[in-house]
Amino acid sequence: MSSLTSSAPLPAPQPEAPRPSIVPAPAPEKRHPTRWLAAIVLLLLVGGLAWWKLQPAAKTGGPIVTVPTVPVVFGEIRRSVRVTGTVAARNFASLLAPRVLGSRSNVNRGGMGGMLAGGGSDFNLILIHLVKAGAHVKKDDTVAQFDPTNQLLRLDDYKDAVIQTDNSIRKLIANLAANKEAHDQTVRAAKATWDQSALDLRKAPVQSTIDAENAKLTAEQAQASYKQLVYEDSLVVESQAASIRVSELTKQQMAIELQRAEGNVKRMEIHSPMDGVAVMASIIRNGEWGQVREGDQVNAGQPFLTIVDPSSMVLDASVNQVDAENLRIGMKATVHLDAYPDIALPAVLEGIGAMSKTSTFRASYVSLIPVRFKIEQTDPRVIPDLTASADVVLGGEPNTLVLPRAAVFEENGGSFVYVQTPEGWVKKQVEPGARNYMQVAIRSGVEKGDIVALERPAGKS
Repeated sequence: MSSLTSSAPLPAPQPEAPRPSIVPAPAPEKRHPTRWLAAIVLLLLVGGLAWWKLQPAAKTGGPIVTVPTVPVVFGEIRRSVRVTGTVAARNFASLLAPRVLGSRSNVNRGGMGGMLAGGGSDFNLILIHLVKAGAHVKKDDTVAQFDPTNQLLRLDDYKDAVIQTDNSIRKLIANLAANKEAHDQTVRAAKATWDQSALDLRKAPVQSTIDAENAKLTAEQAQASYKQLVYEDSLVVESQAASIRVSELTKQQMAIELQRAEGNVKRMEIHSPMDGVAVMASIIRNGEWGQVREGDQVNAGQPFLTIVDPSSMVLDASVNQVDAENLRIGMKATVHLDAYPDIALPAVLEGIGAMSKTSTFRASYVSLIPVRFKIEQTDPRVIPDLTASADVVLGGEPNTLVLPRAAVFEENGGSFVYVQTPEGWVKKQVEPGARNYMQVAIRSGVEKGDIVALERPAGKS
């Protein structure tokens, strides 16, 4: 036993290395939809509680009723009526194509006139020069010129015709003197033959009966011939004088045509009769409307250009007969052009028509009254024939308290509003002033900043 106890101690056992443990993956957490639903319900409760606290009616336990409101503000009330019409110029000059004068048949013209078919080409008017549209021109400036070639040819032809006719008249006068002298010589010869026959007739007593009878017949024939020649003397003079008179009348006619041709040449150049702006007329070209331009052929007497005074622009409009009763001469207006919406020009009412006119777009019992506004401010874009509208100021009040018309109630001839106070809606009497279609001026009864109702509050009368 002792030997066993005294033997050497046994080695202590070594600790084993820890083995890696396998940790299982955590199971996915289950979502609970009731949590989200509870959060949403809580938010709704909080919001409803806050809204309930902000409502005076809810505090008192009354029904929740909302009334649209508007504050009282300072502003300007303008009562106006709108009219529509067309811009025109009070001072203007309409230029017409010249009326070319002269005979279309080219009778007694001479030259190339007889070769023209009816002379129609002489009266064609073709523009070879035209001032630019919108250009400012001065009085007597050349604004247009028509082709004068045909009129110059016509002028030359009639000049030559007058000279030829004058020479023809001189020739007729010379022929008249020569024919008169020749006829006088024939008369003298016939007188001599008659005298000789009278002498031969004295031999009748000593001649045979046959010779005496022949001498008598010869004398009678010579006497008759002489008397006939004496009678024809005045006829010859009258015939020659008639031929000369015909030539003189022809010359006068040619002189008239020559004078007309000279005037036509001068008419080919058009000058401005006044200072102003050039506005082109419209014509039909190839089946379409367009402004007149160089190279166009226009008819005699046709308007092709207008010179307008830009300081005399007016708006010719029409107003309903009901609105016309409120218009007075001198009322102010603002003109707006349809083609240029950014333009607003001051104007004044200067004319109201005395007679009404009907419209094809209205019933027969609704008439329109013509009115005219003078535009008091010039603008280079304002030209005739532009469509425009004008807002006529019928009245108003500046720097006044303003409310919508819906906020002002009327009862028993008085006007009142509902003002919001901490205690609720209070009915207050007000004095309205000028009004238009949307707003009304308040002269007394409320102050700036007051909140008024746009509808009657529930339970208020």
